[in-house]
Amino acid sequence: MFLPTSEAGEVAWPGLRPKPAVELQIIDGMAGFLALGAEWDRLFARAGRPHQLFQSHALLRHWARHYLGEGDRLAILCGRVEGRLAMVWPLVRQRRLGFRLLRFMGGPIAQFSDVLAEDRPGLVEAGWRAIMASGADLLEIRKLRDDSRLAEVALPVEPVVTARELALFALCDRRVADGGPGPGYSARERSNHRRRLRRLAECGAVDFATGTAGGEAAALAREAVALKREGLAARGIFSPTIADPRFSAFFADLAAESPDSSPLRLAMIRIDGRLAGIDLSLDCKGVTFGHVNAVDPRHAGQGLGRLLIQHSFASAQARGSSRFDMLAPADRYKHAHADGATGVSDLTLPLSPVGRLLCRAGLPHWRPLAKLAAKSTPGLALLQLAARRWPKR
Repeated sequence: MFLPTSEAGEVAWPGLRPKPAVELQIIDGMAGFLALGAEWDRLFARAGRPHQLFQSHALLRHWARHYLGEGDRLAILCGRVEGRLAMVWPLVRQRRLGFRLLRFMGGPIAQFSDVLAEDRPGLVEAGWRAIMASGADLLEIRKLRDDSRLAEVALPVEPVVTARELALFALCDRRVADGGPGPGYSARERSNHRRRLRRLAECGAVDFATGTAGGEAAALAREAVALKREGLAARGIFSPTIADPRFSAFFADLAAESPDSSPLRLAMIRIDGRLAGIDLSLDCKGVTFGHVNAVDPRHAGQGLGRLLIQHSFASAQARGSSRFDMLAPADRYKHAHADGATGVSDLTLPLSPVGRLLCRAGLPHWRPLAKLAAKSTPGLALLQLAARRWPKR
């Protein structure tokens, strides 16, 4: 019996429609990226998962404005099925020390890397084939969640795992109750919460407030980052990411959007009208992601940090969120509020003979070591910040 085949070489059984082909395209310019906005948003509405907030067009648009380097080039892989955008790999191409590197857009703002893709068999696999044929030497995937879309498909090559962490999360109905902490906390902790409130009230008139993007939110976002820097400095910690002026500028721009187009939400504690603590979180599809949590070091002794976390949980629940993701790493203080965790991994995949040689030489492990050294050596971190702005060759 003769069976006709589709253009892809697949058997077309009589009476059955062949599987639509995937048309792939690379967008490498800002104009093309911006023009994708409406289609990208529709794909996100259909297929996006809460953690893929960091692959949303709105977030990456602001990221590109502040973080896309002079020598970097967008390499956004788009997949279309019957003309409709069905898949997006938001990548950027960089050249480092003579080799060609692909990375996901969004770093260091984006806390998870992933691809946006409809639930269609063979779609992500088609993307992998294009990545393997892209001419790049390495693909770096930062903070790939165990429950990500990309993790559902087998990797085409053996990766080098450079880090393995946990992203802790809190369930709002366990952490929030009327008037204070919920049943997820011990009776002792609920009593301590009331004691912290009394101690804080001794410092002045305490006001718990919330906010959205727009209005004064941009100034508050800048103040939040400045307060975070102060708090870290008071503990002898230097963060190259937060010290970078682009970090503050990014959140200020995101906060300047209208509340309908920006996922940014604010939770604040003021004492006598002065900002004492602030949380910058991002909402997406019923989940809140806590990004910047900062308290005035002058009030650290009053348990302000725990009060701010509790206020952030309550604010998220009031907005309709069922879960509050505290992101990786799993710092010790987060465990007191956690109801579960999701594993996240940093991976580097060799895509060429040069890439395989670099992986065997241990190159993927150099960057984590450099980051660790920068945190303990501020001078080195400042040199790194300067190097990021130096033209790439």
